[in-house]
Amino acid sequence: MAKRTKSALKANRQNIKRRDHNRQLRSRLRTALKAIRASLDAKDLDGAKTALQKTVSVVDKMATKGIIHANTAGRYKSRIAKRLVKSAA
Repeated sequence: MAKRTKSALKANRQNIKRRDHNRQLRSRLRTALKAIRASLDAKDLDGAKTALQKTVSVVDKMATKGIIHANTAGRYKSRIAKRLVKSAA
């Protein structure tokens, strides 16, 4: 528990809200990544292509919001696109 000053209590409340919000965003990111990986594993190229656009959008949003690092976002997008091209060939 935070110290009992008003500002410390408020900061603690804000931290709890932010942590919950960031947790939801991270969960959305992981779900999107799992969905596209599953469609790639199932050889569903049409589903994977549509999922790629949505996943790239989610990854970029998370990088913009600071949930993940910009380089991590680039790495995710690169790996997914590479797998899509490889499975299409």
